[in-house]
Amino acid sequence: MLLSFRVANHRSIRKEQQLNLHPVYDADRPEETRWEAVPVTGIFGANASGKSNLVGALQYMARMVVSSHRDSEPDGGVDRNPFVLDAEAKGEPSWYVVDLLLDGTRYTYGFSVDDERVVEEWLDSYPKGKKRELFSRAGDDVTPGASQKQGQLALVESITEPNVLFLSLAARSKQQDFRPVYDWFARKLQFRNPGSSSLQGISAMRALEDAGRHPEILELLRAADLGIEECGTERVLMDEETLRKRFGPHIPRRTLLELEEEGPREMVRPWIGHRGRDGVVQMELHDESSGTQALLGHAPRFLAVLRKGGTFVVDEIDSSLHSLLTARLIDLFQNPATNPKGAQLVFTTHDASLLGRVSGEDILKRDQVWFVEKDSHGETSLYSLAEFKPRKEENRERRYLGGSYGGIPFIDDSFAGALAQRGGQRGQDAETERQEETPGPLARN
Repeated sequence: MLLSFRVANHRSIRKEQQLNLHPVYDADRPEETRWEAVPVTGIFGANASGKSNLVGALQYMARMVVSSHRDSEPDGGVDRNPFVLDAEAKGEPSWYVVDLLLDGTRYTYGFSVDDERVVEEWLDSYPKGKKRELFSRAGDDVTPGASQKQGQLALVESITEPNVLFLSLAARSKQQDFRPVYDWFARKLQFRNPGSSSLQGISAMRALEDAGRHPEILELLRAADLGIEECGTERVLMDEETLRKRFGPHIPRRTLLELEEEGPREMVRPWIGHRGRDGVVQMELHDESSGTQALLGHAPRFLAVLRKGGTFVVDEIDSSLHSLLTARLIDLFQNPATNPKGAQLVFTTHDASLLGRVSGEDILKRDQVWFVEKDSHGETSLYSLAEFKPRKEENRERRYLGGSYGGIPFIDDSFAGALAQRGGQRGQDAETERQEETPGPLARN
């Protein structure tokens, strides 16, 4: 479970920003709920305000933990993205820190990197609330905590390159204290970024293939009131003409060559059954709306993390989805009955309607809303709705769109004025040309 995330000097994030998932308004939750961290966090902001950079910072941290020992070349430096609008930032380290609650124990893990090496790295645990240092690192020097086996960690230290995280290698040793944090990054933290329509189609197809093993996918489609009654796949023979009709110009050349050499091949055909006057009618996946395909693309990942637990980070959750469908997905995490493992959903959006209510209930609690804003120097700042101490009955959607909370785009009217002026000038020029081209009255003979 993610308790907080801090980052500094990453893309548009110049100064340290913290996303804190600790509950603030406990009274907003059912009495039987005992969340150590909020199950849902929504991050709102204008386009290019830095929402995706915040998600990208956590994703970068995860990639470094899981893969730095594989991806980094010796003496190859560190691949990072510091703030570029300040010359001093490139010479300063980038920082990444998480607070986690794993199997009842709190952990704090963080590191800083510059272009050449890992500058600092540390891992602390808090069994029974008391701090226990597992290791700390300054440059190439690693200091194991008192509870650690010095010999084993000394061996790991000796093979850790300057641009590789110590945790990446130490977690593979027999030091079990390091495994929970590494495993959270490797297995419990998942991301979904905005994808192309073709990737969305692939995800939707996989969802239909999984529907037989996971009936809750079909239940979600039915609950979404899309007119869907059944879904599934079947294996059919497809020739080149059928493939071109179905996929257009996006058929891999290798597939076409195989068809020429081997003839029609058996492929999986996904289908969706819609209610009709005469019963259920099967339709091709590519005939479905982008919203239906988006819901299918989202569904397996959402439902999987609800089954297994973990933290799911979604950039632009509202992409191609109706606000009510997005609200329904959010509610699955809010409800302890559908979220028994305490899974978390962290998402970015610019859909202000998610600040509102459905059936009289807030879609997001007051301490689940964060805003991202970029100042005149291009620096991103992150702040919580809780800082405004909003009243429970407050119309947050209206106040947000009215600018009370910030985090909205500044719309400069000068462009519209200039465009209107230019259009008016062009209209006058056209009228002048028309009058010049109009012949005068015929002269009398």
